[in-house]
Amino acid sequence: MVSAEVNDPIVTGGAPMGVAPAAVHNHLELLADMGRDFASNQELEVTLKRAVERITDYVDAEAGALFMLSPCGQELECDACIGPVEITGLKLAADQGIVGFCVQRDAGRIVRDVSKDPDFDASVDSETGFKTKSILCAPMSVKGERIGAIELINKRGGDGLFDDNDLHLLQALSFSAGLAVLNARMAAELVEQERVKRELELAAEIQRSLLPDTKESDFPVKGVNLPARVVSGDFYDFYPLDDGRVAFTLGDVSGKGMNAALMMAKTASLLRCLGKSIKEPGRLLTLVNEEVCETATRGMFVTLVHGIYDPESGYVRLANAGHEPPLVVDKDGNYTAIEAEAPPLGISPALIDEDGFPETEIDLDGGKLFIFTDGVTEGYISEGVELGIDGLKDLIKNAGDTGIQGVLNEVRDRIGGAGGALRDDVTLIAIDDGTATHTKNASDSHAEAGATGALGEKVLQLRVTAKANRLRLVRNAVKETALFCGFSDKDTGDIVLAVDEACQNVIRHAYGSEGEGDISIEIRRRSDAMIVVVRDFADPVDISKIKPRDLDDLRPGGLGTHLIREVMDEVDFLPPPIDGGNLLRLVKKFGS
Repeated sequence: MVSAEVNDPIVTGGAPMGVAPAAVHNHLELLADMGRDFASNQELEVTLKRAVERITDYVDAEAGALFMLSPCGQELECDACIGPVEITGLKLAADQGIVGFCVQRDAGRIVRDVSKDPDFDASVDSETGFKTKSILCAPMSVKGERIGAIELINKRGGDGLFDDNDLHLLQALSFSAGLAVLNARMAAELVEQERVKRELELAAEIQRSLLPDTKESDFPVKGVNLPARVVSGDFYDFYPLDDGRVAFTLGDVSGKGMNAALMMAKTASLLRCLGKSIKEPGRLLTLVNEEVCETATRGMFVTLVHGIYDPESGYVRLANAGHEPPLVVDKDGNYTAIEAEAPPLGISPALIDEDGFPETEIDLDGGKLFIFTDGVTEGYISEGVELGIDGLKDLIKNAGDTGIQGVLNEVRDRIGGAGGALRDDVTLIAIDDGTATHTKNASDSHAEAGATGALGEKVLQLRVTAKANRLRLVRNAVKETALFCGFSDKDTGDIVLAVDEACQNVIRHAYGSEGEGDISIEIRRRSDAMIVVVRDFADPVDISKIKPRDLDDLRPGGLGTHLIREVMDEVDFLPPPIDGGNLLRLVKKFGS
């Protein structure tokens, strides 16, 4: 049924010539019937089969086939056929045979008598037993858009050969079939677009349901999310724990669209579900990371900050998985960025050490904490102008009495209301410790009272798990604080060394046989000195029995106390706090 390309003259468009009015009426009636078939039946394959049957019968041919051009334009495939030989599914190169010729040239072809054509390939006839006498083919195209072609084989009756009138008729019918196919495709695309739109709207509704409910106006944690598309790859959450603290999360999934939205929904759900029972941010992120690594689409990852805020004390403990540095704003308007020390979720569990994600403890002390995605700082506030980190700081500074809600409103208005589509999802969560009433516990008062009569200005409060891999964070924080207070590089190095030795002593001796615990470091600045108070939460020790080993005893360990006393001006243990633990005070005077 399918012929190789032949060299007969091309016959292009044009309406049938010299056709009787009755024939024209029949033609129109056939076209109307085909149109109704395409309009009423959404199954295109069934409609194409019916169209081939109608055309083959109307032109009075023995067999017919309809070939569709692939979307890439490289292949023709028989989608429907009628006749003694079934060739549905047969594939040809887009330029193969008469069918390919007609599609490429957008012109009809007729091989009136294949027996007189030396190029005719009779191999198909040999395989099928079907005898091809005459071939007729016309393209299906609309305004230059190539759709396929219809090929007819052998005229019934008479000599079995087609003539030019048959070709003109087939061209008219092929054009109508092509137009119907194009319309059916467009209708199917509209239906698919509407389906996708409904699914996206449903996904967006589900995402919105994952966001926390609006709390009372004086609740200390608030957030905002502005999706760049219908669905978002950003998310935030906060919820009260049974002990009165508040857990919070903000994350940003790599990529856009539905894949990012699904990853967002899964990660957010895992964090909320597990976060109510696992109250150590680092441990929680470790577990979620393992799950995300197992199931994430290749190349996708999640940057994320998760933490717990205690309104009674003003402390925040958080873990940062490769996210933008959260911004701490103290009561005096000073800014501190908390850098991430671990990679995003979904990269590889092997990148996380056995102790899990590092944690950082922050004493907000009446200040504020802002956590945000890069859509905030990279968002346009006017044409070509990004908000930037300095712009965000200005918004915070100018918020005044409106507090964190005023900052969220400004972000929404300045970026979301800047006009045009958002370039990225915009998400921000804020904690206002200034609205909380703190209950100062006995250990805090003890530490402050013992530091000296003049407490000085608190410049750092840090609390970490008592593990060796957390000491890098301590060293970095102490170094930056000492330099901030005005110490030289040499004195700063001495202070860092002394605090590091003190913390190592806590890990080895205070917690050595009892498992892990916490270390708290508080640094205050007076006019004449910097005071460091190192606290553990282990059983109180007998201070009278703590003394350095003799320097002549060269066994490892025990010499750290000598080192600490050598580089610091004052070193002493304070009376244990009422609620347990031990306090070590280190003093370094300026210019000593």
